[in-house]
Amino acid sequence: MLDSPFTDLDRPPLSQAALTRALVRPGGLWSDIAVVARTGSTNADLAQAVRDGARQGAVVVAEAQFAGRGRLGRAWSVPPRSGLTFSVLLRPDPPPTRQSWLSLLVALAVASAVRKVAEVDVRLKWPNDLLIGGRKVAGVLAERIDNAVIVGVGLNVSVRAEELPVETATSLAIEKAACVDRDPILRAALREIELHYREWSEADGDAEACGLRAAYLAISATVGQEVRVELPGERVLTGTATGVDGAGHLLVSSKGQEHALSVGDVVHVRPHSS
Repeated sequence: MLDSPFTDLDRPPLSQAALTRALVRPGGLWSDIAVVARTGSTNADLAQAVRDGARQGAVVVAEAQFAGRGRLGRAWSVPPRSGLTFSVLLRPDPPPTRQSWLSLLVALAVASAVRKVAEVDVRLKWPNDLLIGGRKVAGVLAERIDNAVIVGVGLNVSVRAEELPVETATSLAIEKAACVDRDPILRAALREIELHYREWSEADGDAEACGLRAAYLAISATVGQEVRVELPGERVLTGTATGVDGAGHLLVSSKGQEHALSVGDVVHVRPHSS
C-alpha cells in the first residue's frame, strides 16, 4: 500500500487521460502527454525520444524524479507528487542564435501561469529560476539535442518546509498560494508555453517584436539588482544588472563597462542592513 498514489491524500496523482483531453488537439503545439510514475530525468526521457524521432510537442510529466538535475549538474529532488516535474520537446524554426530565449520563454510562461492560478507574486531570476520573496520555487533547464530543444521544469507545489531540498527554496503551499492543485497549474503552464512559443515563432524568434522581452523584464527579479555572476573558468563579475538584450543575454554594468553574459550563475547581492 505504501506505493499507492493515494497514500498522501493531499497529493493526488495526475491523470494522463484528462491532461491529454484538455491539451492535445489538432493544430495545437502539444502532440503527446505522458505521465510516468517514476523516472530518472524527464529531460533524459525526452532526449531519447528525440533520437527515436519524436514529434514536436511531446511532454513527459513525472510523479517522482530520482535523478533530476538543475543547472551546473545540481541535484533537485522533492517527495513524490509534491511538485510538477515535466519536460517539453520543441523543434524551433527560428535561427539558433535566437533560441537562447527558449529557457527564458518557458520560465516566463510558468511564472505567468502560477501568478494567475496560484495568485502569488512570482519573479524571474536570470536565466532560469522562479522566485517568491527571494526564495526559489522553480527552476528551468534547457538542453539542445540535434535540432530539438528540450526544456525541463521543476516546480515545488505542496512541498512542506521540512521537505525542502535547500533552505533557500520554497513552495506554493509554504507561500499560502490560492491553488496547490497540480492539475490546473500544469494545464495553465502548458497553455502559456504554447501561447508564448507560438508568438515567438511567428516573429522568427525576435523577442522584441513579439513582446517576449518586455514581458520578461516586467517580472524580472534580477534587472536593477546588484549582482555577483560566477562565470566559467572561475571568473567572477560584480556589477548592476541593467537589462536583457535581444539574444536573451544578461547585461551587467561593471566599472563603466557593459557586459552581455550568455551563461553564468547569478547571485543577487543584498544590501547590508545597518
